[in-house]
Amino acid sequence: MNKTILITGSTDGIGKLTALKLAQDGHTIFIHGRNASKVNAVVTEIKNKSKNSNIIGLVADFSNLETVLKMANEVKEKCSKLDILINNAGVFKSTENLGYHGFDIRFVVNYLAPFILTKALIPVLLKGYNTRIINLSSAAQTSVSDATLAGNSIHDASTSYAQSKLAITMWSFYLAKQEPSITVIAVNPGSLLNTKMANEAYGQHWSPAEKGVNILYDLAIQKEHASDSGKYFDNDRGVFAKAHPDAYNKDKIEALITITNNIYDDVVNA
Repeated sequence: MNKTILITGSTDGIGKLTALKLAQDGHTIFIHGRNASKVNAVVTEIKNKSKNSNIIGLVADFSNLETVLKMANEVKEKCSKLDILINNAGVFKSTENLGYHGFDIRFVVNYLAPFILTKALIPVLLKGYNTRIINLSSAAQTSVSDATLAGNSIHDASTSYAQSKLAITMWSFYLAKQEPSITVIAVNPGSLLNTKMANEAYGQHWSPAEKGVNILYDLAIQKEHASDSGKYFDNDRGVFAKAHPDAYNKDKIEALITITNNIYDDVVNA
């Protein structure tokens, strides 16, 4: 069955490679990036390599949450249903530390943007067949500070990144309970894969990018994972595993979601 799939951050790295692999299966793929010319080039490349003409480009800078909401509305205009959403877009090293309203840019791009995009797309996701949301987490997870949630603290890149990845994991578990008809899985695709992000941040890699591609593909498509909603897959170990303890703390999850919903409302009403 042909599925409609949106992969954010799919002009580079495992996002792009996953998009190509799914396109080769004949699915309709939405490619997303922040640079229009690069998005157009990748759309053309994937069309040619996959012999699949159903590849559509989307442009949005995820550090600007208003453009994220605009992109969600564009998706809803272009398709009546969405079967798979892979929230892959992310940032670690950046020349800018601040994003939306002074929040740390890693917290904005890695957590707030996918939250807002997903919430806005719920109506079309609910119309999908065997709908799945795959959220990119990481082995790096650390408690989200009150200062981060208040948007008035900038940490070092590693701490900010780890907080954003715990936040998306906490939200994944919450969303799985809120939307029982949708399979929601958080995944660490693998530490230090051979991608632009890892090489820029650390100057090295441990594993091929294909390791991450294969797990994203499997979690999104394979029937065996349809009942794995509300779980965290650690691809460093190749198993479903326990995330950071805060991901199971109801009070901390409630505080995170309350603040994030308020930010969502602010963006919608801007």
